[in-house]
Amino acid sequence: MKRVVSLWAELFALSWRRTPGVVAGNLAVLSLGVVATSGTAVALARAVDGMAGGNRTAAVVGAAAAAVCYAVSHMSGLMSGTLRVVAVERVGFTDVNSEIYRDIGTLQGLEHLERTDFLDRVTTVSRSAWGITNSLWGAIGMLADTLQLVVLLCLLGTVSPWLLLLLPAACLPLLANYRAQRLVTAAETETAEDFRLQRHLFELATDAGAGKEIRVAGATAALAERQSAAWDRAMRARYWARLRASAVKAAGWAVFTTGFGGGLGLVVWQAAHGQGSSGDVVLTITVAATLRQAVQQTLARAGETLDGMRLVEPFLWLRAYAARDRARTRGTETAPGSLREGIRLEQVTYTYPGTDRTALDAVSCTLPAGAVVAVVGEYGSGKTTLVKLLAKFYRPDSGRITVDGYDLATLDTDAWRARISAAFQDFGRFRTVFAETVGLGDLPHKDEPSRIAEAVAAADAESVVGSLPEGLDTRLGRELGGVDLSEGQWQKTALARAAMRQSPLLFVLDEPTASLDAPSEEEIFQRYMDRARSLAARTGAVTVIVSHRFSTLSGADLILVLDRGRLAEQGTHEELLALGGRYADLYGIQATAYTAS
Repeated sequence: MKRVVSLWAELFALSWRRTPGVVAGNLAVLSLGVVATSGTAVALARAVDGMAGGNRTAAVVGAAAAAVCYAVSHMSGLMSGTLRVVAVERVGFTDVNSEIYRDIGTLQGLEHLERTDFLDRVTTVSRSAWGITNSLWGAIGMLADTLQLVVLLCLLGTVSPWLLLLLPAACLPLLANYRAQRLVTAAETETAEDFRLQRHLFELATDAGAGKEIRVAGATAALAERQSAAWDRAMRARYWARLRASAVKAAGWAVFTTGFGGGLGLVVWQAAHGQGSSGDVVLTITVAATLRQAVQQTLARAGETLDGMRLVEPFLWLRAYAARDRARTRGTETAPGSLREGIRLEQVTYTYPGTDRTALDAVSCTLPAGAVVAVVGEYGSGKTTLVKLLAKFYRPDSGRITVDGYDLATLDTDAWRARISAAFQDFGRFRTVFAETVGLGDLPHKDEPSRIAEAVAAADAESVVGSLPEGLDTRLGRELGGVDLSEGQWQKTALARAAMRQSPLLFVLDEPTASLDAPSEEEIFQRYMDRARSLAARTGAVTVIVSHRFSTLSGADLILVLDRGRLAEQGTHEELLALGGRYADLYGIQATAYTAS
């Protein structure tokens, strides 16, 4: 709670800097509302006492004051809502939203996008800027409502001190509401995975690409059944949580209603026995009606605030996570202009968070400067993990990676990545203009047609551009009114993007031709082998190629064979065949399969 209050103080200070007039106006309006609501009850009581005592002036003044107070109370509610929206939009949609996306986008690693416990929070917080900022004004409104509640109860105390006992009774619904909201929030957190699963299954069933396979397989009914089961599990737990929450809130209201009914009866008894005036009865009844509304409004604001706190928790988690990420050694050393020695892995071990299986186990090898290095192995052998470590998406649990003798951890992360070109197996499909989706590979040159044309040629993607209705200016993505590409065309686009940088130190091709046919694959590999040699001569760049097709890798200078996370063999194609080990077995199996086909 201390962290939440600290965040609210920070948001309030930010709101004051952004919109001081709006903030001051809202606070003033809320204060007027507190005074006006109580003033209405007092003025009515004076009007009734004036009429009962034959004092017309007091009656008229009281009635007029009640009318003015009621009008002020009504207008303050309307104005407060409007001012609140302005304040929330100004801060929530600019500062808070920007901070959320900046924190997500500048994290060095990928764990927050690959682990479900992280992804749950990231998904929630990415859409919560409004709710987080609104929670501040919900808390301020709740304080104003609570103050109004206390003032109303104090008015009742002037009629009879016994009515002050209604104050703790009025707190019970608030406490019950807090407990009820905690039950609902806990249930939502516990069922987040089932809820996300059912949403994923629904999206699969309504996705055109997946829909073809689902219908051919006849899996529509099974998929719908699983989606329904996941939905039922999530909703059942949430239903029972809401049921328990309703019971808790009902109990709180029952205690308050019973206490208030007794208090009202006491006032009527006093008036009947000459211990109070008619104005006291009117005051009590007026406060009774207002008090019920005030308690409900306080509870509503409390619920709104608690609901906002549900969003605040993942926001604070993201902020702390990003702060820890920034506090880690991001590196200050500048990447070398060219490689002379190369990249070396020294006893590198890495295990993905949340698992106990080692992805890489004490791997040691040297990737010589200017070399084309192929990484092979069966699925799950650690090939892609190795590439991600080289790109600083992860850091080794033990061991280290050096670049020309510099520990990779000491190199500035952004500067190192600026010297990397990469086409990954799970490449991005950026729905924008074709020229821009290629140009993203080197942002400083993304608007240079000649550079884009060279990259397109390097990826053998001229035919892709030629098939587009507006060539390089064609918008991609049917969802945005553009055209869609085939899987192979998307892959060639990713390869073109990887060819934009002309002076990388590390050139990564992770399964670069998995979606291409054999002739295109051969053509692409030949072009990129030529590019690798050109980069080697220019900057001493190391080219790392991850592929499961051994026939295309025979020209590599060095081949690393991974097996269940360990480096089983290394050498040239000829050396490994002569060794007769794991590589020779895998190569023979694949060669036989291609010959048979």
